[in-house]
Amino acid sequence: MRIVVIGAGALGAYFGARWIEARADVTFLVREKRAAQIKDHGIKINSPYGDYEVENPKVITDPEEIQAADLVLVSVKGYHLQGTLEHVKALTKKGAYVLPVLNGMEHIQILQDALGKDSVIGGLSFIFATLNDKGHVEHSGDAHQLIFGPLNPSQKEVCSRIEEMSEHAVMDSRNSEDISRELWKKYMFINALSGVTTASNLTIGPIRDNKETFHIVEMLLKEMKLLATKYNVQLTDADVEATKQNISKLDSEATSSMHKDRRKGLSLEVDHLHGGAVRLAEGVNLDVPYIKAVLGLIKPFA
Repeated sequence: MRIVVIGAGALGAYFGARWIEARADVTFLVREKRAAQIKDHGIKINSPYGDYEVENPKVITDPEEIQAADLVLVSVKGYHLQGTLEHVKALTKKGAYVLPVLNGMEHIQILQDALGKDSVIGGLSFIFATLNDKGHVEHSGDAHQLIFGPLNPSQKEVCSRIEEMSEHAVMDSRNSEDISRELWKKYMFINALSGVTTASNLTIGPIRDNKETFHIVEMLLKEMKLLATKYNVQLTDADVEATKQNISKLDSEATSSMHKDRRKGLSLEVDHLHGGAVRLAEGVNLDVPYIKAVLGLIKPFA
């Protein structure tokens, strides 16, 4: 497959490089600053699953340089989505399907409205990774999961092709027959983890050790379950409990990428994640007081 990765941050660079390692044809479409960094230092993964350095990575800054594409992996932050839409549109006109791995749910509708429902595949990832000073990927922990699946029956064939390609790559990939449910489960997880760690400015250890603080995690999970149900995705009490246990089992120093961004003084995805959940809740007349409170606490740092 001819793949274009939009956004060569830690996530995009990791999965793009792993596909290259499996001999896929991958091009990174990035901004000028990131292109210059890659030109100077290349693309490299430092990972518990084995390090890998991409020899002569294909890096471009203009989608017009792409003659044809089969798949676009969109791995930008939520606040950069609007700025990438024209690039994504240009690539879908050249035959590409779009696999977004942003957190949240609002971006699916935004992309479908801009590109058409047939072009947008459902996707998400679980990975703890950052870029170091050279722009190389520092991958920590066991997770390097890429989950994708058709949002309508016409996408089953391309999802099978992604599955076949990813089976040969160093990643935990899965073609899901119920990707909408997977998306909402991830949204439930990331809403709670990123919300409480960023609002409290703490890693998960002290949050877990204080029952009053961890109660906020539990309530965020429950509100997200109710929200998913309003959108005809049936998350269960068992899903809530499993997600709570997954958060509980994280290393005490583990935290969310949004909390890391707050520590660094960078822009935050809070409007995309928690603001998005509030907007979705308002659309179905659901009250989500804990999500609103977390949004209010983080917004001044956004």
